[in-house]
Amino acid sequence: MADVERTRTWVPGWPCAPAQVLRPQRRGAGDPTQREDDAGRTWRAMRTPVGSATLCIQARPSTGDVVGRAWGPGADWALEHLPRLLGADDDPTGFEAHHHPEVAEGWRRHPHWRFGATGLVMESLVPSILEQKVTGKQAFGSFRELVRRHGEPAPGPVASLRLMLQPTPATIAAIPSWEWLRLGVQPAQSRTAVTACRLASSLERITEVSAEEADRRLCTVRGIGVWTSAEVRQRVLGDPDAVSFGDYHLANWVGWALVGHDITDEEMGELLEPYRPQRGRAAMLAIAGGRTRPRRGPRMSVPTHLPTR
Repeated sequence: MADVERTRTWVPGWPCAPAQVLRPQRRGAGDPTQREDDAGRTWRAMRTPVGSATLCIQARPSTGDVVGRAWGPGADWALEHLPRLLGADDDPTGFEAHHHPEVAEGWRRHPHWRFGATGLVMESLVPSILEQKVTGKQAFGSFRELVRRHGEPAPGPVASLRLMLQPTPATIAAIPSWEWLRLGVQPAQSRTAVTACRLASSLERITEVSAEEADRRLCTVRGIGVWTSAEVRQRVLGDPDAVSFGDYHLANWVGWALVGHDITDEEMGELLEPYRPQRGRAAMLAIAGGRTRPRRGPRMSVPTHLPTR
């Protein structure tokens, strides 16, 4: 039954662009757990609460609907949560962009942009931990190798895509220290990943509580701070208020968009405070609608959460 294809057609209440919504879930161009094919479909390998699944998502602009196809023991779960994954639970009602014209411009350009929510904590937490205090290229490479060496093929007709499932928390918790070094992961990050995976069953339950309580619970784990918590809440809960304070790039991107120069995290917090409880949305829309930081020195990557400019 694992290879039986299940399907669902969903009609969003807004012009939904699945590839754009799902972009933050992808950890670099070589991410083995999420691929895009030549037909513009997005393929995701997922470990759902009821088993592994492969989900293929295709938008049909001519009819305004989205078609989901799924395989594996978790196929029904994946299709049931398809709307939430694509932002159906993200309600921008009440968001006001009048504090800054740059945010208003971003909102004008991207009125239908939404935060998607996977509902799968470890899927986002493990790669977020690997991204702590290293470049995106380093982290994406380590995650790619982690999946290739310790994951497993995704169910369904995905051999040509080489789609793979992220390793289980139990598998990750058992990886020895020397293997983490081979993966390019430093001891501080590997210790945090192992600790989190040993607490996986309790951490997965943060989807049942408020975003504020989820933040508190995540930050009780040694090695997880405000940056990692925000990265997880954005992806798992679709939390529009989560801001990745401590990010190497974000404050400067927001600073240049809103005031024309680099700023500190504290200054970014002050600029975004009027947008609470949608500060994360305001930050991304500011970058989409404001000035771009000049290219001086190493090229900086635009945050993956950002709508297409």
